[in-house]
Amino acid sequence: MFDDDFFDDDFRDMDNLLIEFHKLKNGDAHDLIQEEEFELLIDYFDSQNDRENAQLACEYATTLYPFSASMYLCKAEWLFNQKKYGQALKVMDQLRQIDPNNIEALFLESDIYIEQNRHEEAIVLLKRAVENYSGNEKSDILLEISEVYDELEEFDKVYETLKRILKEDAENEEALMRICFWAELTNNQEDSIALHQEITDEFPFNATAWYNLGVAFQGIDLFEEAIDAYDYCLAIDDKYEYAYRNQGDAFIQLKQFDKAIEVLETHLTLTKPEDIILEALGYCWEKQKQFAKARVYYRQASQLNPKDDQIFFKIGETYTKESQWEKAIKAYSVALHINKNNVAYCMALGNCLMELNSEKEALVCYLNAVQLRPDIKSTWQALVKAMYATNYLDEALAQLIIAEEHCGHKTEFVFYKAAILLAKGKTKDAVLYLEQALLENPKKVTALRFIDAELMHHPAFADVLIQYKKGK
Repeated sequence: MFDDDFFDDDFRDMDNLLIEFHKLKNGDAHDLIQEEEFELLIDYFDSQNDRENAQLACEYATTLYPFSASMYLCKAEWLFNQKKYGQALKVMDQLRQIDPNNIEALFLESDIYIEQNRHEEAIVLLKRAVENYSGNEKSDILLEISEVYDELEEFDKVYETLKRILKEDAENEEALMRICFWAELTNNQEDSIALHQEITDEFPFNATAWYNLGVAFQGIDLFEEAIDAYDYCLAIDDKYEYAYRNQGDAFIQLKQFDKAIEVLETHLTLTKPEDIILEALGYCWEKQKQFAKARVYYRQASQLNPKDDQIFFKIGETYTKESQWEKAIKAYSVALHINKNNVAYCMALGNCLMELNSEKEALVCYLNAVQLRPDIKSTWQALVKAMYATNYLDEALAQLIIAEEHCGHKTEFVFYKAAILLAKGKTKDAVLYLEQALLENPKKVTALRFIDAELMHHPAFADVLIQYKKGK
């Protein structure tokens, strides 16, 4: 039941209105029901799922008010909501005879065609009608056309339609809000720059136009120009939060982390904290080697989005950079618990365990990494190094054979074979592999330092390396 407050002084309350409706329905004497009251009755019956009386109310409305466009529109809308599209279109034909330029009827007819998957007919209808309108109504029709093109996934036409609106109505807020996204999606940033420069020249105090200009510049990596555009936007509207967000990103791209921090912290004062902003602030502090401050923001971000494994990984990275291996392990373990199939997390955890001389535990991590991505060379390198450190020499050689099957021949693997064979006491074979590796790619000799830095000074290898340098 509707509250009495819903009705103004010109209307009866719903109980009295229903009494008069049922009198009309039964053929009894009744007071005249006004057009607006019929609309209320239709809405009421619809809310009660009383289709029979809703339909009757529609019929009575158009019968009693045969020249009322609003009554025909109300009836057509009800039929549309009942998915009776054919009947609705017939009512639209009657409405058009009464009021051929009714824009609400135009939009409803377009919606009917779209629901029937007759998108092209909807576009033809709207395009034919648009020339009969001007001002805001014309812009509204063009916005509707852009939405139909969106459903058809004709995205370039969406952009061109929005551009047409702005060419005729440069400060149309709806078109300005939409075109920013479509310029980026359709790679029309340069065209968008030209368009918005025209708009800002004519309307220099339009904050949205300056914002769009900044986004377009940023889309083609012109970050300094983007920052300038955002400055103008914020000078006009210092609470334009998306301008702060994007300007902060532009400063990050330019590695101006102190300015990015200032902008993003201002953003935090304007709206509720978001994990993406907090994470960006953490990144900026991390880049400035302020790892404790970075963790403050990363942790705040993780509280807002506790299922984001990347944030916990980044916390682990800050501890790693401070050589706080145990704390890093805890952070990496959380990340890996959330995302068990991430190779980088397995590798990071394994590397920390190696630093703590927990080689056997590290082996488990590296084996997981290899199983997840056997096509990545670095996973095999870490695994072989851990096996070398734990004296699993035969297993290390076996793994190198499997590694070549997945990654192909790599000079680093030849150096590793030389190191392993030397550790097994097979000095002659080790030297042969070392010589082969040096012939293949001498720049990869750092692979020896990776697996065991002392090997560079081992007598058997040192002689070969000295002779190679002399020969070179």
